[in-house]
Amino acid sequence: MNTVFRFFILYIFLAYLTPVYTQSGGPISVTGDQLTGRLENGLSVREVTGNVVLTQGNVVITCERAIQYLAANNARLMGNVVVRQNNLTIKTPEGYYYGNDRRAYSERGVTLDDGKVILSARIGEYFFKENKADFRSNVVLSDSLSTMTAEELVYFRDNEFAVAQYNVVLEDSVNRIRTDSLTHDRRTQVTHCFGNVQLVNRSDNTVINGDYMEDYRLRKYSMVRGNALLIQIDSVYSSEADTLLSVDTLIIKSFTMESDRDTVSLFTARDSVRILRGSFASVNDLTRYDKTAEIITTFKTHEKGEVPVLWYDNSQLTGDSVYIFMAENTINRIDIKANAFLVSRNEFYPFRFDQILGKRISMHFVENQLSYTEIFENVLGIYYVYEDNAGNGVIKASGLNAWIGFKEKKVETVKFLGEPNSEYHPESLLEGNEKSFTLPGFILHEGRPHKSDLLHQPGKKD
Repeated sequence: MNTVFRFFILYIFLAYLTPVYTQSGGPISVTGDQLTGRLENGLSVREVTGNVVLTQGNVVITCERAIQYLAANNARLMGNVVVRQNNLTIKTPEGYYYGNDRRAYSERGVTLDDGKVILSARIGEYFFKENKADFRSNVVLSDSLSTMTAEELVYFRDNEFAVAQYNVVLEDSVNRIRTDSLTHDRRTQVTHCFGNVQLVNRSDNTVINGDYMEDYRLRKYSMVRGNALLIQIDSVYSSEADTLLSVDTLIIKSFTMESDRDTVSLFTARDSVRILRGSFASVNDLTRYDKTAEIITTFKTHEKGEVPVLWYDNSQLTGDSVYIFMAENTINRIDIKANAFLVSRNEFYPFRFDQILGKRISMHFVENQLSYTEIFENVLGIYYVYEDNAGNGVIKASGLNAWIGFKEKKVETVKFLGEPNSEYHPESLLEGNEKSFTLPGFILHEGRPHKSDLLHQPGKKD
């Protein structure tokens, strides 16, 4: 059990346990069809068979056969054992009842039903003074809202509070949570998860993994902290032919991830955010993904913070904020606002970079291919000229606005609008001098995310 979980459980015990008052168990009374007395190792033993009823206070036990140890005030129970206390019922084929402790135990399979939850396991122990169940091995806790499975589970009936560990799964009609250990408050529907957390949401087709999670079911809000990883697989279909065109996977990794599913399906990633979807990749400090509106937004969090970086094919985009607009799971526009800078690398000339900057850049896509790009306000540009893929000089240009048309992922048309100005530098001046043709603020950013890096979970075996 990890340290954080131990500390949290200690806090919960102190906060949730109701006061336990000293209470004498009293002797167990037994009736049945046949009673036989004898001595075992010098101790008085009574064996009762047929319609056996054991009573201690408001605890009533029925079974087919019982062996009562008078001095110890204990009894072994056999055959269709049913333990009742007010609205509580416990059933097992065979078990024990300890009168001095007011405790029932079985390792032959046990089921508890109190009208609110049904709890079952291979081994079960119930403490009547504390109204606490301690179940182990193949544990299942179910109610009208959810089902929880685990290898070990402690349930406090007075507070309707569960503590579970080892291969824990909590599932309802929408969500499935897997984790090493958790605490779950049935009254508030608040769950805290510790270690190897996975949240699967069927309504928005997402999976979120992390080290720690808080889930607020009534608010439809979850927060994952530590190696947070969101994965969403979207299938793109042709409406005319009703056939699968492609399967796109969106991957977002960060230190913290929030999921708000109240009125919209909104995900917020903070701190060391990395994004990958098809040909697109990004690193930034803050990302918001509105799945309902199909918009991904990355932000520069403060004036001196790092600008978001976005890569698409051979292009790099930077700006104070980047907006990715999608329709039916395909990207149709990217807007870069404030200090927008676009750099494209030529695959045949690794040191030649087409560059353009302005206050805002808008990239438009058709069928997942870049169609044209618009650049607005005080545009500066550098773009290389080619003839049959051979270098043919470079053009430096400026204008109020600009428009670039693409065909088959290559620049086809460049237009500078509003007081355009340009100058051409021949190929003979370029060789070995390509790095001198850069715009102010030109930076080649490293650290483009790759799928294998994002899916790798520290501390886990691949």
